[in-house]
Amino acid sequence: MVKQLEDQKSTAFAMDCIPRTLSRGQTYDALSSQANITGYRAVVEASNEFGRFFAGQMTAAGKVAPAKVLVVGTGVAGLAAIQTAKNMGAIVRAFDVRPVTKEQVEAMGGQFLEVDYEEDGSGAGGYAKEMSKEWHAAAAKMLGKQCEEVDIVITTAAIPGRKAPLMITKEMVSKMKSGSVTVDLAAESGGNIGTTVKDEKFITDNGVKCLGYTDLASRLPTTSSSLYSNNISKFLLSMGPQTTKVKDYMYIDHEDDAVRGMLTVENGKLMWPAPLPPPPPPKKEAAEAAPVEIDYRAPYVVGAKQAGYLGASVLGMGCIAPDPAFSAMFTTFALSNIIGVQVVLGVTHALHSPLMAVTNAISGTTALGGMHLVAHSESAGVTTLGALATTLSTVNIVGGFIVTKKMLDMFKRPDDPPEYYHLYGIPAAGTMAFYTAGSMSGHVPEIDSAAGTLAGLLCIGGIGGLSSQSTARLGAASGQAGVALAVASTL
Repeated sequence: MVKQLEDQKSTAFAMDCIPRTLSRGQTYDALSSQANITGYRAVVEASNEFGRFFAGQMTAAGKVAPAKVLVVGTGVAGLAAIQTAKNMGAIVRAFDVRPVTKEQVEAMGGQFLEVDYEEDGSGAGGYAKEMSKEWHAAAAKMLGKQCEEVDIVITTAAIPGRKAPLMITKEMVSKMKSGSVTVDLAAESGGNIGTTVKDEKFITDNGVKCLGYTDLASRLPTTSSSLYSNNISKFLLSMGPQTTKVKDYMYIDHEDDAVRGMLTVENGKLMWPAPLPPPPPPKKEAAEAAPVEIDYRAPYVVGAKQAGYLGASVLGMGCIAPDPAFSAMFTTFALSNIIGVQVVLGVTHALHSPLMAVTNAISGTTALGGMHLVAHSESAGVTTLGALATTLSTVNIVGGFIVTKKMLDMFKRPDDPPEYYHLYGIPAAGTMAFYTAGSMSGHVPEIDSAAGTLAGLLCIGGIGGLSSQSTARLGAASGQAGVALAVASTL
């Protein structure tokens, strides 16, 4: 024994008094290490008594359904039982008064059962608290139904310093199938199951085997001893040379939450329970901040400057314009940018991916330039490049609209009303026929310009339609009609 503990021969620690909410103290938490073994062993004992496979099988000799396991209480022991039963192939359901354990259960592959009554059972120190009568009535109704379905029930619910709550009544057990098994890990503190007999196996009249063993950790002696000795050694090392840096000297630090929480006797004096930590100091009232003067005129000054810059820039472009064609193209460029920005800003965030696919398809109208090159070029190289550009742009157009449709299909729900967007193909075909007839007649030369304008409006409308889910598919149809009309106009 090291020096200080030789001087303090009446010093004692309790390994089960570790503050369980202390993250660093989990290394010394003997309750958790032994509960982990208990939960594992509970499933092993249940499988030994259960007359069937845990995992389902389908063979030439016949079909075996998987076992259904219900775990009540999802602390350390409960989670260990869930993991073990799931690894053995069973269908696992779990229930706990603490809703915060739902994610842990689902992470283990289990199904978390919920009571149709709003009440949180999370208590201090990571334990559960006692619930109201109304909650117990709702829980009993749910657990009674589950007992009729499951094959194995494992209960781990406990409240420190109090009798274990009765979760599974004798009536519920009487509704279980013959050959079913119950394992009550709370048998030592009264039991969670009404048919539990402490340290015995009891078989009910309807053939349910009820296990109330309290020595499950001892049934894995090697593992239990190994983990428990590791808890003790890590705790002693946390007090010894690793922290004091003094050889052969064990220092009992009363300021250490873990050490002070587990210290029960020192120099013959009772030290348990540890004093509660002092309450946090009251918050100092923040001094009233001096009122900040708001300059309401400043944003208007900035806006006026920006408006002046814009006006001067546009008129300046008019001063340096070489000919009317440049002015017309500049006007078209400015208006298209403003319209495009406003339309894109209106698209909801959830539809940004379909928006990218639609704009990708519309930008594929670079195929029009390639078509012009193919039609008017006298060079084989230019013709080849034009054909290649047309082909790649066509792939871009078709692929963009296909991707858009698939993305929008992901938003569809089974209960959505039927859609008839194909009816918009009728006016689109009529417009195309009207334009074709007018262009081929030669009597309305300006119809080509009007077709280009209509194609542009349809493409802008296609992007604008993505502003909401209700008009997104109409927008995709509008974009397709616009690109088709643009191609027809070019031809």
